[in-house]
Amino acid sequence: MRIAVTGSIATDHLMTFPGRFADQFVADQMHTVSLSFLVDNLDVRRGGVGANIAFGMGQLGTNPILVGAAGFDFDEYRAWLDRHGVDTASVRISETLHTARFVCTTDSDHNQIGSFYTGAMSEARQIELKTVADRVDGLDLVLIGADDPEAMLRHTEECRSRGIPFAADFSQQIARMNGDEIRILLDGATYLFSNEYEKGLIESKTGWSDEEILAKVGHRVTTLGAQGVRIDRVGEEPIVVGCPEEERKADPTGVGDAFRAGFLSGLAWGVSLERAAQVGCMLATLVIETVGTQEYRLRRANFMERFTKAYGDEAAEEVRTHLK
Repeated sequence: MRIAVTGSIATDHLMTFPGRFADQFVADQMHTVSLSFLVDNLDVRRGGVGANIAFGMGQLGTNPILVGAAGFDFDEYRAWLDRHGVDTASVRISETLHTARFVCTTDSDHNQIGSFYTGAMSEARQIELKTVADRVDGLDLVLIGADDPEAMLRHTEECRSRGIPFAADFSQQIARMNGDEIRILLDGATYLFSNEYEKGLIESKTGWSDEEILAKVGHRVTTLGAQGVRIDRVGEEPIVVGCPEEERKADPTGVGDAFRAGFLSGLAWGVSLERAAQVGCMLATLVIETVGTQEYRLRRANFMERFTKAYGDEAAEEVRTHLK
């Protein structure tokens, strides 16, 4: 199964604030917020939702095709992704702009405040999926992740016009999108990904109810934080999958991307939706235990031992035959 992952390619600058953001806000002064947080740590990591998801899929051996735009400073990052099983031949390289940057501070409660510099990502709108499909002899699914908004709209329309199944995944971009744009991006999707907060925001901005949205997509996949994930389908009982036990909580950045990587890999393997969600939750657990979105190591024996403990022998046996 050939899966293309479209989305941002970025460098993450991750900082840790030892206190709580909530303690720094004055309720009646929220309209004039002026805060600076003295942080303890700075980690510079590879990131971007498209690259994070593709990296996770590469770790699971499903050879994803990364589609996005990066800057003239991308060579080292490209080599890293290539070494980890990602097809980067369809990444557009800007001649003038730096690769996008995400700057994020996490407090002691694991709340986050972040800013995103677009950079070369703005050129993603110039990428045509037909060129990608022709190069790899067709696409079976395209994940349309958070990216340049014009690129997201273009990729969605192209998938519809060419009959390519697609998954809608707005994540960080949902804050700047209006209802009309969100309606265009989700209508006809085979999968719609969001977390619980984004789920409510999608409904609020579109004016569509949960039932109306579900009728327009094949599957609604909602991550529930520490509670795992729920998959809704019209006329069928929801599939609910919990998370494996964590060994520690190091950094929540990239956990959602890891879930998508595992879930999409499960689809590529042809396992059930429940199994795919279990793989996603297991991979997400590895990421939350690691600082950075692509710094975890997927050791097959350890992965399967923990997967078996969480989901049982039958589930593990089915997944083990696919995991490389």
